Amino acid sequence: MKKITKDILRKVYPKRELCSHKYDNGYLLVVGGGEHYTGSPALAGLAGFRAGVDMVRVLAPEKAADIIAGFSPNLATYGFKGAHFDAEDLPLLLNMAEAARAVSKERTALVIGGGLGRSEETQKVVLDFLSQTSIKTVVDADAIYALKMNPSVRKGLILTPHSNEFFVLTKRDLKGLSLEKKAEAVKEEAGKLSSVILLTGEKDIISNGQEVYINETGTPFMTVGGTGDTLAGICGGLLAQGVEPFLAAQGAAFINGKAGELSSEKFGIGMLATDLIKEIPNVVCAT
Repeated sequence: MKKITKDILRKVYPKRELCSHKYDNGYLLVVGGGEHYTGSPALAGLAGFRAGVDMVRVLAPEKAADIIAGFSPNLATYGFKGAHFDAEDLPLLLNMAEAARAVSKERTALVIGGGLGRSEETQKVVLDFLSQTSIKTVVDADAIYALKMNPSVRKGLILTPHSNEFFVLTKRDLKGLSLEKKAEAVKEEAGKLSSVILLTGEKDIISNGQEVYINETGTPFMTVGGTGDTLAGICGGLLAQGVEPFLAAQGAAFINGKAGELSSEKFGIGMLATDLIKEIPNVVCAT
């Protein structure tokens, strides 16, 4: 196991070209939200922006999209008819994904899962969508529950489970295990899935099935809701900027945890995920 250090920032943030134009530094699609949850995709999108991506578009059911659009003028949203995603939405999801990739010249990434809900219909759409698009993807939250139906639906994903979601996906219980045993389990499952697993916890464990990295940034105050969404958004933002998946997962874990530390110094038990988002540039600009 290797520890992630602040040197990761120099690896994921090369010097930006002076002649850069919009979309050159990434286009992030966030697919999430539903009739009960709207904050999750908004937090992921805003975190992606703060991590340096040029453009974020949130694709959500219509009611959720309207609410998300009111969170920030920076977020572009597209509302799908209905209270949650269903089979009729799949063609448009695929078309919008391809349109994003065309305009950004392949510097496109997807974050999917936050607030989607776990209806069988929505989970089927998630699997069909993932199987039919090759865009670099972060699978989070409810989309992890969808993957349990077919964990090998696609290779090369970044999966961001906490321990309970890891159990749902792999049927392996990590409770009570040492850090070394957890790392071994994450490495094995990442190898089976041919994807990167970023297991969140007191110490994040990241593996591509061959190597294992440990991230020690973070704070107990990050138990507040939404910090998993910010992690997914940062991860997607790095992917969209051309960082390869294993390195993007390492960088996102470090940045999210360090931003959490900075915001908790100001707000303690009162910190919010939105406070963490504001600290992301202070971490990134410390390179």
